[in-house]
Amino acid sequence: MIVLSILVVLLAALVAAFAYRLVVLRRGGTAAILRNLPNDAGIGWRHGIIRYGEETLQFFKLSSLRPGPDSRISRQGIEIDGRRSPQDTEYDIMTDEIVIVSVRDGDSGLAFEFALDRGALTAFLSWIESRPSGRSLRGRPPGMID
Repeated sequence: MIVLSILVVLLAALVAAFAYRLVVLRRGGTAAILRNLPNDAGIGWRHGIIRYGEETLQFFKLSSLRPGPDSRISRQGIEIDGRRSPQDTEYDIMTDEIVIVSVRDGDSGLAFEFALDRGALTAFLSWIESRPSGRSLRGRPPGMID
């Protein structure tokens, strides 16, 4: 009887985690496919959504039960390394309209590839281009009067 009670509690916790993740994903975002680099061609792609914040891009995998984002990229440190079209086996999960963007987070040193459709790519590039410059983020010198 105790074992059954423990199993019921574990099942309830799993259902609660799944429901919470579903609510997080339903709040919206941009559909994307991401993979960490380095990786072999066509391997490691994860479907999910990205959300643009003031300071970070957050990626939520569809298949994860993690309460927060699975990956974060700093807005100030982001660097685009290049673009390409899907190749070989990547067409199994992507179409011709998809553009793959290689991105590096200069703050953490991590590298990623995002597979985005043209509209999502435009939003992504706009988010990067509209980031505040490093100058505007610095504090004012002490004693400066408005």
